Amino acid sequence: MKNPGLKKEDIRKIVQVDHHDPFAVLGMHQVPDDGRTVIVVRAFLPDTESASVIREDTQKEYPMERIAPEGLFQAVLQEDSEVFRYLLKKKYNDGHLETCADPYSFLPTLTDFDIYLFNAGDHHLIYEKLGAHKRTIEGILGVQFAVWAPNAKSVSVVGDFNGWDYRRHAMRVLGSSGVWEIFIPGLKEGELYKFKIKTRNGQLLDKTDPYATEMECRPRTASRVNNLDRYQWNDALWLARRAKSDHMGEPISVYEVHLGSWERKPEENNRWLTYREAALDLVEYVRENGFTHIEFMPIMEHPLDASWGYQVTGYFAPTSRFGSPQDFMYLVDYCHQNGIGVILDWVPAHFPKDSQALGEFDGTHLYEHGDPRKGEHQDWGTYIFNYGRNEVRNFLISNALFWIERYHIDALRIDAVASMLYLDYSRKEGEWIPNQYGGRENLEALALLRDMNKLIQKQFPGVLTIAEESTAWPGVTKSIELGGLGFSLKWNMGWMHDMLEYFSKNPVHRSYHHEKLTFVLLYAFTERFMLPLSHDEVVHGKASLLSKMPGDQWQKFANLRALYGLMFAFPGKKLLFMGSEIGQWHEWNHDSSVDWHLLQYEPHQKLQLWVKDLNEMYKREGALHEVDFANYGFEWIDFHDVNDSVIAFIRKSAGGKESIVVVCNFTPILRLGYRIGVPESGLYRELINSDSNHYWGSNKGNAGVIAAELIPQHGRSFSLNLTLPPLSVIFLKHQQEQA
Repeated sequence: MKNPGLKKEDIRKIVQVDHHDPFAVLGMHQVPDDGRTVIVVRAFLPDTESASVIREDTQKEYPMERIAPEGLFQAVLQEDSEVFRYLLKKKYNDGHLETCADPYSFLPTLTDFDIYLFNAGDHHLIYEKLGAHKRTIEGILGVQFAVWAPNAKSVSVVGDFNGWDYRRHAMRVLGSSGVWEIFIPGLKEGELYKFKIKTRNGQLLDKTDPYATEMECRPRTASRVNNLDRYQWNDALWLARRAKSDHMGEPISVYEVHLGSWERKPEENNRWLTYREAALDLVEYVRENGFTHIEFMPIMEHPLDASWGYQVTGYFAPTSRFGSPQDFMYLVDYCHQNGIGVILDWVPAHFPKDSQALGEFDGTHLYEHGDPRKGEHQDWGTYIFNYGRNEVRNFLISNALFWIERYHIDALRIDAVASMLYLDYSRKEGEWIPNQYGGRENLEALALLRDMNKLIQKQFPGVLTIAEESTAWPGVTKSIELGGLGFSLKWNMGWMHDMLEYFSKNPVHRSYHHEKLTFVLLYAFTERFMLPLSHDEVVHGKASLLSKMPGDQWQKFANLRALYGLMFAFPGKKLLFMGSEIGQWHEWNHDSSVDWHLLQYEPHQKLQLWVKDLNEMYKREGALHEVDFANYGFEWIDFHDVNDSVIAFIRKSAGGKESIVVVCNFTPILRLGYRIGVPESGLYRELINSDSNHYWGSNKGNAGVIAAELIPQHGRSFSLNLTLPPLSVIFLKHQQEQA
């Protein structure tokens, strides 16, 4: 038999790259030939003049015969019947010689158990199996590639190493799993690659690796082999403390950062900071200004500089704009060594339609729903994940776990949760499909979020999940066992919108909007809230926070100081978008730094100092952070003074041992002799006053200490006779009597 064990159809499928299992044809095989067993070695080597097989143990060389003009070679070894290790020696058409191991001589690297767990949606470490990974197999170094593409006709790995020729490294599909796999010996870290996918109708697609841990810098889109294990972490003490911490009773003050526009280097063609430069400049700045955490807006690879980064094309890859994955690890590590937690924005709600990414990945709607009524966000022009598909759920949940495990992230802030919860989110009648019970709840997305939160809490105690959820969905932060979604915290979008609407009003009109100040306390303890003043409010014509404030320059700064003071006084964790702490006049601009030059001017310097001092007081005073999520940590003194736009309340520490009285005057009128009731006699020390000249205020106040008088007010036996500065917030702490 000239070609033992080989059919003409096999040859056609190999040379046309149509074979679902090229390993069944290529490589070494024992095949029957005239009543006996012989060894056959085949290799598909396009652009190759000649080839031979070299037996490793004896170094004996066997010439290969070209059996198809496209470059299919074969050696039939009549004297051998047992398989052996071998190399392929190739002479290319240009005369170049190469001797290497044959990719088609290696067994699959994924086990049946890996495949079972993945197809069931339960392989939480699937990122260690799919994608590209350095491996040593049978003593040979190389890279193992695996990708899920169940509806593909064939899949190949292409890269610089094979001239981007998809004929050279066709993959095999593992049973009915939809996972294609190949080990390519000799490849090293840093290799660029993509998957060339042939669809059922013969169309060829160039796709980046969904599990790639590094990508080329835009506008190029290839994936890059990276060994994440080579970074040596130095934050073991931080991680140990994190696991034992009760974060809900601790201060959390977040500095929200878009890394590409926090600081630029105008003297170097306006370039952005690298991850390692940010480790020095950004971390030092955040630490000096008293924040406890940095929240990075999406670090995952995305195509467009002029964006926040929420249209992710590389879910497992930190963007290469700022350096390598190891450089980002260094930044996180440096944060931890300086006592700063790291929050990462994560986007499981949708993904862009860029042709190289997840959309229609194998020529079908694989990661997304095929029906646009469930599979497309009309507002954003993006696809929605098919949360009901096991492998897609596995992709997303393992991705969340990946950032915590491999990058030591302290919290994930999940973007656009509201759009995941409702099937009719931003859709008109007839544009959405009800769930199996006829309701509008997205049951599959709910299951995904609950599973994710449950796994994070179990595997990574002390790591937080934070929902950006803008509706009245009940139980976002309630435990899963009690029917909730299990998030640690929820952004209080209602508070943000109410406060900004209130503070944007001219003070003469604020008496008509007093409920905007107080409404939040009607629901403040129904969830564990974070109070954000976020990026959403300083873009798309909304103006910067400072520019939103009414009045002349002095009043604008006074109003903004009062807004920040109220945020730190109200129950809930805190978040402030970069640039807001210095009073930036302009909206966010992706192509420039925060307006740091403003710090040469006194009002901006002193606003920054106000934020710093608020942070330090907030961290120091247990009454301001220990009981954020229960009504016994907050008590109104008076919220009825609508005409004067004054409110007063008490914050209490755990156990009620300490208390802080907060009084706010949201008009530009100095109020002398303003009496408020207090629960105890004794002295009250003015901790901080937004109207102090330290903060560019008019320096009106209460001379540091005020004695309570036995004069009833607001239903209390004692009261304070206060001076309320204009447009101000003052914090007064009851002095404990000395034993």
